[in-house]
Amino acid sequence: MNLTTERLIKLRADAQLERDTFLEHRVRMGEDPSVAYDLVPQVDELVVLTLRDEMLEERGQLAEYELARLAASSGSADADVHRANADRVEFELLREIAESVPELTVAVWRSADRLDL
Repeated sequence: MNLTTERLIKLRADAQLERDTFLEHRVRMGEDPSVAYDLVPQVDELVVLTLRDEMLEERGQLAEYELARLAASSGSADADVHRANADRVEFELLREIAESVPELTVAVWRSADRLDL
């Protein structure tokens, strides 16, 4: 992955807007601002998720990945298999992001922390 400084700045600006929108929505719906602030992903975490989705799309795997995540959230007998497969794919993408964009390493590992590996 080749990410320029200008592109990272743009992604962070977009992520900040998205985060602010999430926070405003939650607070307007009556959620405690301090709770909302803790629950909404940080700016760099949103950037990492955007990069992950772009990588999946470039590789033609986005639909397959999303279907695996959907199947993982079902109550079916093979939900754990789908979850493990999706987590494995996501972890490899996250490692690639951390290697390519060292500034995002902390956010990558925060994102990886929610995976069941």
